[in-house]
Amino acid sequence: MSAGRRAVFLDRDGVLNEAVIREGKPYPPASTAELRIVPDAAAGLAVLRDVGFLLIVVSNQPDVGRGTQTRKAVEEIHSVLRSKLPLDAIYVCYHDGKEDCVCRKPKPGMLLTAAADLDVDLAQSFMVGDRWRDVDAGARAGCRTVFLDFGYHERGPEAPPSATVHSLGEAVEWILNAARS
Repeated sequence: MSAGRRAVFLDRDGVLNEAVIREGKPYPPASTAELRIVPDAAAGLAVLRDVGFLLIVVSNQPDVGRGTQTRKAVEEIHSVLRSKLPLDAIYVCYHDGKEDCVCRKPKPGMLLTAAADLDVDLAQSFMVGDRWRDVDAGARAGCRTVFLDFGYHERGPEAPPSATVHSLGEAVEWILNAARS
């Protein structure tokens, strides 16, 4: 029986694309016109894929559930990301935080679903995110976690991250080194 495949789970806003910062807090781009892919994203993800990692986006998009963003706009952003980055899958939670769903990070639902769908070994996988919810979801799913610390004005993760870095490029380097050991 196969132990499963290795994956890097990636948050979207703030990790793959630049978050829109308002009063020290990150927000998603409203449309593809606001979308700015992180400069080192394509190269870094290509390296991870070349060494055998699946690349899976797991993203909370509660503005859809709140009615302030359309599902179509989110899907258009994902279409651009898929065309520019070597992504294997994108999982999205559209629920508002008030809904008690199993998919909204910090719950691990999206990671667990992706792992079941794609035969992922969570213990050999990583979660990369720029918010406490990402780190806590990764830890709850049994992944090693990489926190991109951008100094947002919000609380930190409950679960200590496996690594704290300040760019996606640093996260890729840390993952490569951790995967070798």
